[in-house]
Amino acid sequence: MKINGNNKYLLDKLIRLKKERNAVILAHYYQDPIIQDVADFLGDSLALAQEAKKTNADVILFCGVHFMAETAKILNPEKIVLIPDLEAGCSLADSAPPDKFRLWVDAHPDHIVISYINCSAAVKAMSDIICTSSNAVKIVESVPAEQKICFAPDKYLGAYIIKKTGRDMVLWDGTCQVHEHFSEMELINLLNKYPDSFVLAHPECPDNILQYADFIGSTSSIIKEASKRKENRLIIATEPGIIHQLEKVAPGKEFISLPGLNGCACNICPYMKLNTLEKMISALENLEPEIILPEDIRIKALKPLERMLELS
Repeated sequence: MKINGNNKYLLDKLIRLKKERNAVILAHYYQDPIIQDVADFLGDSLALAQEAKKTNADVILFCGVHFMAETAKILNPEKIVLIPDLEAGCSLADSAPPDKFRLWVDAHPDHIVISYINCSAAVKAMSDIICTSSNAVKIVESVPAEQKICFAPDKYLGAYIIKKTGRDMVLWDGTCQVHEHFSEMELINLLNKYPDSFVLAHPECPDNILQYADFIGSTSSIIKEASKRKENRLIIATEPGIIHQLEKVAPGKEFISLPGLNGCACNICPYMKLNTLEKMISALENLEPEIILPEDIRIKALKPLERMLELS
């Protein structure tokens, strides 16, 4: 992408501060393109969790949303973990308040609790295993067939896993505001207009969208699949920040971001876009906002995360 004079100044300052702080910048695919390009490591939730665990940096600057930075802190208690904007939350994580989640878990004492990584540290601490969209099916299939399962917080991902595995799971009633608002009518219109297109969708989408998908997978899986498709036009049913990387791995192809309901821009995650170069610089200058977790919560949340990483 083109770098203007002001951005070059900010990037130079950021790189200098990163070196001074012995920091590493981790970023999710849904970040603005300029943040994706300056990151030391770019990935989806699983890859970022793995990278956070093995980094040797003193400071982790996490350009994503709050639960992702919490995950990095759970895995790296001795490191300073920063997030550019503390308000960068997640509608899906917010759909599972810890107090209500505790009541739900207690109501199913004979169930194992598998939680999608898009949840708070407190919810992770009440879970038996964590999963991501990359490994959710594998994690569920690792549990004995006779074992009852509670799955949280994304009901659409849970429904997709049930279809893939045949497991009978109790689902928490949570959704991602980005993925639940894609328009089926807009998708039908696009397929009628471009019948030779290929549809790639994230499993956080509801079934009325997934039923049209030629490929369903995590952000990293979507990028990998798009890179090898022969079709020249691909419709993308996930947050459009991913298109920056898609255009890199598959230059010359046309990527169409599926519109939201009523043609709105609901498919842009407002939380992911809160992070900016200026806020990244401020975070490294002041070493804040810093992710701080109660040690008892961190230790309890670490166990299900480590089980996931072992299985992955």
